[in-house]
Amino acid sequence: MAASELYTKHARVWIPDAEEVWKSAELLKDYKQGDALLQLRLDDGTDVEHKLDPKTKNLPHLRNPDILVGENDLTALSYLHEPAILHNLKVRFMDSKLIYTYCGIVLVAINPYETLPIYGADIINAYSGQNMGDMDPHIFAVAEESYKQMARDERNQSIIVSGESGAGKTVSAKYAMRYFATVSGSASETNVEEKVLASNPIMESIGNAKTTRNDNSSRFGKYIEIGFDKKYQIIGANMRTYLLEKSRVVFQADDERNYHIFYQLCASAQLPELKVLKLGQATNFHYTKQGRSPVIDGVDDAKEMVNTRHACTLLGISEPYQMGIFRILAAILHLGNVEIKDRDSDSSIVPPNNAHLTVFCDLMGVTYQDMSQWLCHKKLKTAAETYIKPIPKLQAVNARDALAKHIYAKLFDWIVDHVNKALRSTVSQNSFIGVLDIYGFETFEINSFEQFCINYANEKLQQQFNMHVFKLEQEEYMKEQIPWTLIDFYDNQPCINLIEAKMGILDLLDEECRMPKGSDDTWAQKLYNTHLNKCALFHKPRLSNKAFIIQHFADKVEYQCDGFLEKNKDTVNEEQITVLKTSKFELLVELFQDEEKATTPTGPPPGGRTRLSIKQTKTRPGQTSRDHKKTVGLQFRNSLQLLMDTLNATTPHYVRCIKPNDNKHPFTFDPSRAVQQLRACGVLETIRISAAGFPSRWTYQEFFSRYRVLMKQKDVLNDRRLTCRNVLEKLIKDQDKYQFGKTKIFFRAGQVAYLEKLRADKLRVACIRIQKTIRSWLLRKKYLRMRSAAITIQRYVRGYQARCLAKFLRRTQAAITIQKFQRMYRERKRYRRMQAASLVVQCMLRAYMARQKYQAMLREHKTIIIQKRVRGWLARLYYKRSLEAVVYLQCCIRRMRARRELKKLKIEARSVEHFKKLNIGMENKIMQLQRKVDEQQKDKKAMTERLNSLANSYSVESEKLRNEVERLRLTEEEARNNSNRINTLLEELARLKKELCDTQRDKRIIEEWADTYKMETEQLVAELKEQNSLLKIEKDDLNRLIQEQNQEMTEKMEKALAEETKQLECELNEERSRYQNLLTEHRRLEDRHDDLKEEMTLMVNIPKPGHRRTDSTHSSNESEYTYNSEFAEPEENAQGAEDVTKAPLDMSLFLKLQKRVTELEQEKQSLQNELDKKEEQAYRARAREEDEQNRVRGAELEYESLKRQELDSENKKLKNDLNELRKALSEKSPPGVTAPGSPAYKVIMEQLNSSNEELEVRKEEVLILRSQLVSQKEAIHQKQTMTEAMPCMEDVRKMKDAGEITQAYIALKESNRLLESQLQTLRKSHENETEVLREELQSVKEDNNRQQQLLAQNLQLPPEARIEASLQHEITRLTNENLDLMEQLEKQDKTVRKLKKQLKVFAKKIGELEVSGQMENVSPGQIIDEPIHPVNIPRKEKDFQGMLEYKKEDESKLVKNLILELKPRGVAVNLIPGLPAYILFMCLRHADYVNDDQKVRTLLTSTINGIKKILKKRGDDYETVSFWLSNTCRFLHCLKQYSGEESFMKHNTPRQNEHCLSNFDLAEYRQVLSDLAIQIYQQLVKVMENILQPMIVSGMLEHETIQGVSGVKPTGLRKRTSSIADEGTYTLDSILRQLNSFHSTMCQHGTDPELIKQVVKQMFYIIGAVTLNNLLLRKDMCSWSKGMQIRYNVSQLEEWLRDKNLMTSGAKETLEPLIQAAQLLQVKKKTDEDAEAICSMCNALSTAQIVKVLNLYTPVNEFEERVSVAFIRTIQIRLRDRKESPQLLMDTKNIYPVTFPFNPSSLALETIQIPSSLNLLFLTRV
Repeated sequence: MAASELYTKHARVWIPDAEEVWKSAELLKDYKQGDALLQLRLDDGTDVEHKLDPKTKNLPHLRNPDILVGENDLTALSYLHEPAILHNLKVRFMDSKLIYTYCGIVLVAINPYETLPIYGADIINAYSGQNMGDMDPHIFAVAEESYKQMARDERNQSIIVSGESGAGKTVSAKYAMRYFATVSGSASETNVEEKVLASNPIMESIGNAKTTRNDNSSRFGKYIEIGFDKKYQIIGANMRTYLLEKSRVVFQADDERNYHIFYQLCASAQLPELKVLKLGQATNFHYTKQGRSPVIDGVDDAKEMVNTRHACTLLGISEPYQMGIFRILAAILHLGNVEIKDRDSDSSIVPPNNAHLTVFCDLMGVTYQDMSQWLCHKKLKTAAETYIKPIPKLQAVNARDALAKHIYAKLFDWIVDHVNKALRSTVSQNSFIGVLDIYGFETFEINSFEQFCINYANEKLQQQFNMHVFKLEQEEYMKEQIPWTLIDFYDNQPCINLIEAKMGILDLLDEECRMPKGSDDTWAQKLYNTHLNKCALFHKPRLSNKAFIIQHFADKVEYQCDGFLEKNKDTVNEEQITVLKTSKFELLVELFQDEEKATTPTGPPPGGRTRLSIKQTKTRPGQTSRDHKKTVGLQFRNSLQLLMDTLNATTPHYVRCIKPNDNKHPFTFDPSRAVQQLRACGVLETIRISAAGFPSRWTYQEFFSRYRVLMKQKDVLNDRRLTCRNVLEKLIKDQDKYQFGKTKIFFRAGQVAYLEKLRADKLRVACIRIQKTIRSWLLRKKYLRMRSAAITIQRYVRGYQARCLAKFLRRTQAAITIQKFQRMYRERKRYRRMQAASLVVQCMLRAYMARQKYQAMLREHKTIIIQKRVRGWLARLYYKRSLEAVVYLQCCIRRMRARRELKKLKIEARSVEHFKKLNIGMENKIMQLQRKVDEQQKDKKAMTERLNSLANSYSVESEKLRNEVERLRLTEEEARNNSNRINTLLEELARLKKELCDTQRDKRIIEEWADTYKMETEQLVAELKEQNSLLKIEKDDLNRLIQEQNQEMTEKMEKALAEETKQLECELNEERSRYQNLLTEHRRLEDRHDDLKEEMTLMVNIPKPGHRRTDSTHSSNESEYTYNSEFAEPEENAQGAEDVTKAPLDMSLFLKLQKRVTELEQEKQSLQNELDKKEEQAYRARAREEDEQNRVRGAELEYESLKRQELDSENKKLKNDLNELRKALSEKSPPGVTAPGSPAYKVIMEQLNSSNEELEVRKEEVLILRSQLVSQKEAIHQKQTMTEAMPCMEDVRKMKDAGEITQAYIALKESNRLLESQLQTLRKSHENETEVLREELQSVKEDNNRQQQLLAQNLQLPPEARIEASLQHEITRLTNENLDLMEQLEKQDKTVRKLKKQLKVFAKKIGELEVSGQMENVSPGQIIDEPIHPVNIPRKEKDFQGMLEYKKEDESKLVKNLILELKPRGVAVNLIPGLPAYILFMCLRHADYVNDDQKVRTLLTSTINGIKKILKKRGDDYETVSFWLSNTCRFLHCLKQYSGEESFMKHNTPRQNEHCLSNFDLAEYRQVLSDLAIQIYQQLVKVMENILQPMIVSGMLEHETIQGVSGVKPTGLRKRTSSIADEGTYTLDSILRQLNSFHSTMCQHGTDPELIKQVVKQMFYIIGAVTLNNLLLRKDMCSWSKGMQIRYNVSQLEEWLRDKNLMTSGAKETLEPLIQAAQLLQVKKKTDEDAEAICSMCNALSTAQIVKVLNLYTPVNEFEERVSVAFIRTIQIRLRDRKESPQLLMDTKNIYPVTFPFNPSSLALETIQIPSSLNLLFLTRV
């Protein structure tokens, strides 16, 4: 877009400034092409003129919108340039107190110089498992990202921490390692993570020192590899070091210190074990006092010494080895104090008996003489001999210092090596994460060899960084499939070649070191000769011949050549080393021997993977001297190459540390220093690479959500990508400014700012419109009041004026009336005179004119006659002449032709044929002539008629002319008579002229008055028109306002309709899920139907009744299990367990009815068995009582058949009811239909009541029938005993009779036929049931198809029609369902009434049959039997004591079946709540009853161990843990309830008190069970927390529950998950559904209500704590709109508590901190009154939390304002007296103490039945 579109008035820009680097200014007028300067106004109000560069014409950088300032990621800024980066970092650091900021893949860390509470374990837990970008920038986020990528990609990782001294590199690396140690843990029991952390104090003590820039500056680079196993747990670590600053051992600049370990030793010199070192204060030693700053403020060196020694112990360095290290360090200090004096100009000497040298020799175990000699001498070797040469004092001092440096370097390497060996693990390493803590780019006033190596390393790291950034950009573009071109970025390969290539600086330096007389000067000249004027990056200073300049990637650096050769050689006197090797001190000897022979303080190194090290392995003794002479530069280059190879083989992560100021002031920002470091660390290069491509990236949904305001309704399509494409093409004309990827839109730099400007303008216009409307409404309201008052005044004034006007009008009307009549008379008189005169004049004039006209007509007529005659004569004359000429010509021509024809005729006449032809031609000619004659006659007649008509017309015309002549004659006579009157008329004409002059004069007067009146009228009309135009304008404005309001209302309605549409779609999805659940239930019923078929098949295969007797009490014994009959089918209920949780009322009702039907079938089967027995008895008695028995048998058969028919009909009825209920359940209905109080619910309850009543009636009938069978059986038995005289053989003989055999066969045949008929009936019933189920399935499928068709049709309709159609369809469906349910209710009522009537009739018939049967039973030849009366025999249950007996060997089987193999989902879900606990307690009661102490103890122990075992095995299953928590509490309550204590017995019934324990006091086991319950509760909380944890942040914070309230801000490379709810993301509904699942499961398991309240309270605490912690760590979530979202979400949670009656659980109070945080985001934050309100409102938040929220508060729109620093300070001042914990985050691991209030059970133990599904048949009820 053109610059004129961006550089407009009020646009803000950045201009350079000498002090602040960049200053903000505002344009005072629009920029036009060609302007040479800009009119600007600074922030302080100063107006300045900014001149543009005449060559480049580059305009100043534009500022980003305020809404983008303070972003977490610098790449989220629309304008990516240096001032924007600097300003964003400053705002975050100074205003928000945020030290971390993302810059693409780089984490920028600014040293706050203050301890911040953001590194605790709670912060680590908060960042653990989070995606990078989801939380605020932090070093823990980088560490988590590297850890996750290592586990996900199985690739090694590296974290590169760089920055200049004092920027915080070491601290950042330390926190990264702490994060790994905390999150991953250790795979072994050796606490490897503690050892990894313990290495930091050791390395800091021997490698860190105080500098002018940093109190704890690392003077070496290190790369730490933290190893992980296959489970990604820490198993070990390895450290590599680079370029230790050895010169610091012997020299320190002002205000600097040596390494910390020396000062720690001096501070601990008074310790008894260290007195042998003979140390004192640090100021007593030359090597520690040169910097004149031996103490660091706030640091206790003695305490640090204790930490160092503890770390050495933890790493396995024993006390002897520690003392050896301290001896060497103390010896170095003493060596520095050895005084060397001049003997002469070429030699030096150590004074005899030097105390410090003596101590040095004693500590090092060498002889004083040897060391004193070789400190002042050196050995020169030639080919022939060896010379010992004294050296001057300066060389001797340098040799002493070189020895000290060499010893310290060897000790440093030894410590590093042994730290690595201590951290090395025997476990195979799977992967590692490397942490590189290395020096940043350095430039000082004097730069030497150390700075050269450091900057060389930074050049290599910067090259690797640039390549990685470019690679990531390229991969992103390729992944999104957008066209891209190569990005031009700075490649520092030429600078690296200058340093390390052949004939480069290092190569020339090594060559000069090998020269015998090489010096710094000659080396400098070689550099000039080789590279000056040949390499663009190499320069020579103007005023120096011993320095050179290199153009590095960050800046130009001038290096002084002095000391380069000496530092590169790093020479030491070999004779001194030889003396040390002969030492008796083993550790000293070990420092200088080969690495293979070295011993470790912790034993031999275990086998493992070989680690890389910078120290070169000495493979052969012959290589010792050659390796020793290897230069420092070559060693550093090799180690750096190894480091680069390692980094290139890993995935790098970058941390750039920035030092905000040089004075170490907390939260003070120096822009010039920050810019210098940003340029040096490559952050600006990252920004430049990003800006060269497409730095701003939006997903299509984020772009749509953010810029929906710029779209019109017609632009919004279902396809978000197409919508965004259409809108962008309209908004941004240049298509090169953006690209469309697969999932994102890529923008050039500045485009997002342009879009934000458009959005802000649109919102500003909308705000203005709203303000205008409101102000218009207010002013209109005021205007209407004023108008009403003015109208009232006007009404009275106009009334008075009207009355005056009326009086004036009456007078005027009277005067006008008088004037009218007077003027009328005068005018009428004048008019009459004028009329008479006018008539006379007119008469005369008309007569004259008539005469003139007559004369003209007469002359004209005569002229015409003459002309006619003359013209007629001439025409006739011409005609005659022409006719004669024509006739003459015709005659001549015809004569010529006739002659020719005559000749031809003569020739033809001579032939015969001619005559024939002639005759034929003559006949034809005669006929033609005849026809011609006829035609001529007709023409003649026509001409005659025409001539007659012309004659008649001529006569008529002649008559007319005669009449006209007569009239003219009369007119002439009249004219003569009128001529006499002319004179009179002339006189009258003169008089009229005079009157005409008077009239004209009056007319002029009237015209003048009319002109005046016209002008006044026109003026009045103009005024009226002007008022009318004003009214029209006002009317138009009002109409426009009304239209705008209508438009706004329309948009609101559209939004509401859209939200309602979404809600309806969600409901539709719920209906689908419900339908799928019903299909699952249908499949379960089909399986049940198949099982019933199999049971029927088995029943058919059972041996025929009558062949085996069964006890008559069998059925009654079976009936004792009716209480638990609903638990007898675990397999089918296991399938429906999931559906029960969703519709507990409907499914429980359905299952109960189904079990009752099964029970009735069992009763019928037992009745059939009894019937068979009765028939057998009847057959045996037939021999003696044939006639009587036949009658009795007939009556009984009739009675039994009647009962069977009745039961069959009852069975069919119940099955029909069941089918109807199934249909009602299978029909799709909304969730509210089956709720209590709904019509369907009432219908189902009425059906249940009626079914229960009918079942009770049927039970009574079955009992009556059984009693009749028993009485008849007893009577038959008595008859058989009284007729014993008849021998049995007689019966046998009778049976052998053919007749009886026939009768028996017939009876058997009838019974078989009866059974077959029953079987066919059952088969038909099952087939009917199957057919019904199939029809139901078909209807459900059809309904589903209709629903899908309706949904497809609705989706094609517009939103309003779609909603209306959906509502209409829903109303129709619900109406149909209600009608169906009402019809079912009426049918069932009719059926019940009908069955009751039939029951009464059958009862009467049964009574009559029984009476008749009793009368007929008496016969004369037999003994008179007692009549059989219908006796009601009640069921007598066995008197159980509520105990279960088991054998000792069955105890393991009991625990196995009841605890270990019992699954909550399946069998246990259909049991009585707490049934396992009841069974265990009943077994315990029996052991107590038999007084078996061992049995009691083993049972309790086995139970507790079994519960622990199952929880250990399935401890992550929520249902298992909840199930056993409920049963454990129930078991505990049973032990209390039946303990016999009065406090518990008062809650029992008398029967329950009889079951109390009598022999043992189990109070100890109650405590054990209580502890076990607490453990289970905690485990349950942990399981629930693991389930809820992934949902909380997404559902409570990220998901927009109220759509459209919060906007999406631009994000950078580190993009978080979209705040728009996509597929697969959690919402608030997900949390509520999970809570419902938890609650329903606990209720189903019978968990105590009070315990449920405690669990819910704990869950709400976790939700509130996790949400608040994430809010405190996410700047993007701290906005006004997000506060509204949070409050709405909390209200939904409170509503859930109300629905579950859990408001008294205390769960709401746990959300109070979150509620107050949301309120804090929404309240005003400006004045002192606001601060006071915040302090009083946020009493549940700590001061740190309040301040953190205020610092993080980020406006989403430009109309919101940031919180000022002054306001935050006011809050801090007001809250400084609070006494509270300084912890920032809430403890999410906190668990409230749990209690188990006593909850007695009302269930009687003797009524409990054990389902067969538990496989506990070995238990016996007692």
